[in-house]
Amino acid sequence: MNESEFAELAAGHSLGALSAADEQRFRAALAQRPDWTGIVDDDADTAALLAESVPDVTPPAGIRDTLLARIATTAQDPDIAGAATTEDASVGGAPGKGSNRRPRRWMFGLAAGLVLILGLGAGASVVIPQLLRPAAVVALDRIENAPDAAEKTVTLPEGGRATAHWSASMGAAVLVADGLGPLDAARTYELWFVRGATPVSAGLFEAAKGTTTAQLNGVMRAGDAIAVTVEPAGGSPTGKPTSEPIIIIPTA
Repeated sequence: MNESEFAELAAGHSLGALSAADEQRFRAALAQRPDWTGIVDDDADTAALLAESVPDVTPPAGIRDTLLARIATTAQDPDIAGAATTEDASVGGAPGKGSNRRPRRWMFGLAAGLVLILGLGAGASVVIPQLLRPAAVVALDRIENAPDAAEKTVTLPEGGRATAHWSASMGAAVLVADGLGPLDAARTYELWFVRGATPVSAGLFEAAKGTTTAQLNGVMRAGDAIAVTVEPAGGSPTGKPTSEPIIIIPTA
């Protein structure tokens, strides 16, 4: 487990919002990395302040859906949060210790401020974990709950699997890949909507060992295929694929 993933578990632990399995993972990771105790202490202090600042009230109706919709439609700053997340490794390769913690700290602070403004009290255990979820995961959750949710899976050359999830009514798509290996610093993965013979860039993402979830930027149109190519760092310099797709998933 990397520090970024542990930090997310620590936030959930401080609010008593972890499942039994995640609580076990949290405790095992802390036992292996006692130097991460400071993260736990910071989150415990924040949670304590929230509990003391406002009375316990029931969260307003519909706040979860409102927050999920806002998160899913808010553009992500590439310097703060990448387009992809991994379950077993940090997104974007191996950033420095401080860079892993800044995005989560910013989101935890934002959630804490929202809780105080709304006066949620115990509702913090609902709001904060939702805000801490990566945008790609939130988008996948919304797609899977859409009435026209669809998916298709293909096998990767290396033996892994890639599944495209999409909703035509939402115009949204997410790619979930297992076994997509990391690239060196000179290369990156680029997502594409392929419209007939025309590829349209849908953003960049990086992968590491484990499962990677990447949200496609832009609006998906009926009949678009979803593709991935390997491009130079920073993306295709021409705006078109510079290599053959390593993944292509038709949606029609």
